[in-house]
Amino acid sequence: MNWWDAIVLGFVEGITEYLPVSSTGHLILSQRALGVPETTASNAYAICIQAGAILAVLGLYWKHVAQIGAGWFGKVGLGKGNEEGFRLGFNIIVAFLPAVVFGLLFDDWIEQKLFGLWPIVAAWFVGGAAILVVSLRRKKGGADLGKTLSDLTWQIALGIGFLQCLAMWPGTSRSLVTIVGGVLVGLRLAAAVEFSFLLGVLTLCAATVYKAREVGPIMIEEYGWMPMIVGSLAAWISAVIAVKWMVTYLQEHGMAIFGYYRVVLAAVVAGLLAAGYLVP
Repeated sequence: MNWWDAIVLGFVEGITEYLPVSSTGHLILSQRALGVPETTASNAYAICIQAGAILAVLGLYWKHVAQIGAGWFGKVGLGKGNEEGFRLGFNIIVAFLPAVVFGLLFDDWIEQKLFGLWPIVAAWFVGGAAILVVSLRRKKGGADLGKTLSDLTWQIALGIGFLQCLAMWPGTSRSLVTIVGGVLVGLRLAAAVEFSFLLGVLTLCAATVYKAREVGPIMIEEYGWMPMIVGSLAAWISAVIAVKWMVTYLQEHGMAIFGYYRVVLAAVVAGLLAAGYLVP
């Protein structure tokens, strides 16, 4: 992998990580298009490069992060307490736990069976259809109906956490299932987006650390440090841009555009695969 490949993959990761379109699916498609073969190292790179996108959200949502920190440190007497911050942090942990269990149980099976373009195409299509259905429901019900982050309970958080496990199928999109899941269990769209981003920080950190510890040495031996550093930097820059754009766009237009994009992308990639222009 050269520096140009790393920059392209970094920008693809950053742009797609928090949009409901599946960063893993886009990274695998981009790797195939760039001629990067499917190996343990390339699959690990698609996950570890998330580091840049994590930093982007930590910077953009530092007030929520500080609020959570104040809540938890206050509980152990290390600072001024913040009850709302403590509850938000607790709900994020609750939502994260199902992914820990299912991830440890099925990580190897998922990498062996689902890291291919045909399974990703199927996930893109199904996810796109789900977005369009939810968008229609939201249009009928009103944009401002539902709970805010302050109203979030651990039961709702746990439900979102179980839905997040669906995103272990590449192409599904963690942002998609957590945002749509949040709306379906009663959150306002804006609250569902914020919770998705904050939950993503913990989930992506855990996945990145786990994959780096497991196969990081293999990835570094095959690619070296340069692609990881350059790719993470590109992911950070593009994630900042994508998140700011997405929050503004969703408030004004909703999620339907992402549903149409996923369905069209699934059809195009399926056609290229069937014609032999892409390797599954």
